[in-house]
Amino acid sequence: MIDLGLTKLALIGAVALVVIGPEKLPKVARMAGTLFGRAQRYINEVKSEVSREIELEELRKMQKDVQEAAQEVGQSISQGMSEVENEIHSAWDGERGTGSSSDTATIGDLALKAKDFRRKKLARTSAVPGWYKNQTGRRAHVMSGAARMARHRAKRATPASFF
Repeated sequence: MIDLGLTKLALIGAVALVVIGPEKLPKVARMAGTLFGRAQRYINEVKSEVSREIELEELRKMQKDVQEAAQEVGQSISQGMSEVENEIHSAWDGERGTGSSSDTATIGDLALKAKDFRRKKLARTSAVPGWYKNQTGRRAHVMSGAARMARHRAKRATPASFF
């Protein structure tokens, strides 16, 4: 860039004063300032546009890399799923060839075990003790709500007679 010092600016100003004249010098200086400002704004716009293009190109490259990685992951997942599916089909076909009535018995046993497991889990996780469940699980007789309230209501002490 051009190196302008104070002495060089003073020399340029003196030559401009002599050549242009004192009447037109303010107009010319104003015009030169506006042109210089426009040039700076144009240069800054060009720089920002170039930097945006560079960033956009980097983003496109990143997007392409991410899409390739996603495709690779998708292919590996689909390949793994097809392998598992083939193994399941081969195992299923192998059992079908040797299948008998013991398979249905095994399914029934599994259902009973699952039901028993749920019952035991409910007994373990419940906060009510087992003896209370057993005792209150069977009702000897049904009592109405009013009778239950009367049974549990606090009894009033009868006042002693005065006579």
